[in-house]
Amino acid sequence: MEFIDAPSPNFDARKVPPDMLVLHYTGMPTGEEALARLREPQAKVSSHYLVEEDGRIVRLVPEERRAWHAGVSSWKGERDVNGASIGIELVNPGHEFGYRPFPAAQIAALVELVGDIRARWTIDDGKIVGHSDVAPERKDDPGELFPWKRLAEAGHGLWAEVPVAPGSPLAEGEEGAGVFALQAGFTRLGYDNAPSGKFDAHTTAVVRAFQRHWRPGKVDGVADGETRARLIALLRLGG
Repeated sequence: MEFIDAPSPNFDARKVPPDMLVLHYTGMPTGEEALARLREPQAKVSSHYLVEEDGRIVRLVPEERRAWHAGVSSWKGERDVNGASIGIELVNPGHEFGYRPFPAAQIAALVELVGDIRARWTIDDGKIVGHSDVAPERKDDPGELFPWKRLAEAGHGLWAEVPVAPGSPLAEGEEGAGVFALQAGFTRLGYDNAPSGKFDAHTTAVVRAFQRHWRPGKVDGVADGETRARLIALLRLGG
C-alpha cells in the first residue's frame, strides 16, 4: 500500500501486541486541521492512520507504538484500549460541523487498509469497533452514517440482518429481568455494561452506541425488539 508519511510525536510504548481496531471520524471542519492537531505535541492526541475523503492514507504513528486516540474507554474488559488497538481516523466534519456520508473512495481505501493491518496482526471481527463503542458516554463517532455493513461485507467486522422483530421496548427507568438480560448481552458483545437490572443513563448510552453501529436507522437509546434481536444475532456470530 502507498502511504503519505506525516509522523506524530504523540505516542509511547506498547506492552502487548494490538488485537483491536478502533475507527473514528476527525470531527473537524477540514482534514488539514485534523492532521495538524494529530501532530501537535500540546494536543497529546494521535492515531496510527488518517484516511482522507479522496482515499489518501496518511501514516502518523508506527503500528508497533501506542497512539493516543481512544481516551478513557473499554472493550471486552480491556481498559487500556490505546495499548491494545490500532486507531484509524476518517476525515469527516462529524456531528458538530456538518456530518455527511463517507465517500466511496474513502471507504475503499479503508477496506484495503484494514485488510493490510489484519495481515500483520490477529484482530477478530468482534474487535473492529467505533470510538462510540468503546466510549459510549463520551463519543458519537464514526456515527450512524459510517457503512459498517459495507465493511463487514468486505470481510472486516460483524454485521447481522434480522427479520421484523416485535417486542415491548425497554427504556431508561425500567427495571427487571429483561433489562438484566439486555445488559448481560451488551457486556458479552464487548460493552462496559455490567448487569444491574436497572436501565440507567449509562445503559441508554450503550444502547445508542450499539444502534449507531448495528442499527443506524434508529438511534434513540430505546431497546426495541429489533435492537435486541440484532444483539442476539451478533452474539450468535461470535461477538
